Amino acid sequence: MGTMEVSGELKLLGTWASPWACRVRIALHLKGLSYDFVEEDLDNKSDLLLASNPVHKKVPVLIHEGKPISESHVIVQYIDEAFASIGSSLLPLDPHERAIARFWGSYMDDKLLAAWVKAFKAKTEDEKFEGTKQILEAVETLEGALRECSKGKPFFGGDSVGYLDVMLGGILSWLHGTEALCGVKFFDPAKTSLLSAWAERFGALEAAKVVLPDVGRLVEFAKVRRAQQDAADAAAVAAKN
Repeated sequence: MGTMEVSGELKLLGTWASPWACRVRIALHLKGLSYDFVEEDLDNKSDLLLASNPVHKKVPVLIHEGKPISESHVIVQYIDEAFASIGSSLLPLDPHERAIARFWGSYMDDKLLAAWVKAFKAKTEDEKFEGTKQILEAVETLEGALRECSKGKPFFGGDSVGYLDVMLGGILSWLHGTEALCGVKFFDPAKTSLLSAWAERFGALEAAKVVLPDVGRLVEFAKVRRAQQDAADAAAVAAKN
């Protein structure tokens, strides 16, 4: 799909390693919208980011016609509504189905992403075990959600990619990276056959290919960040003694 110029500048503040920013980028690509991506240094946040998201001071932030929108789920819904006449709708048109999609989107953040953060940042084997256990439980639940929402079709959105596909698809590389770090397979064809097949289909989409970061690069990034955090923790302990 080619990109479409839209009235009013679209600018996205994010980082290549942010799964939340990745969701937004996928939504923009699915809509075929042209935008400027501004890579933020989260150790030295720009004045634009601090002014655009003064509450959380985090990425992603989408700036449309000079107005900022924060939080990935809010931004994706905004993109769908603000550019409703461009491309396919991401959220279902039926109010009940739309409510169901928003429910499962919240579940992905509250259960799956929260467990992923726990596993990704685990400092002990017990923390890693608990995080991966919670991821597996969330994935099993989402297998049922995919069955319910897709109605036997390829995606959560049915025949075409929808809101839930974007919400889950945006974190695929990080889930695969955590599999490598933790030695656990989350999308197991024997246990979650629908999600396993869905992940293959989603990863093959052009919008996913141009946005999702390389898993190996993410794993190395995680190892470096973990080493930096361990060094900082050790320095803090030494300073107290």
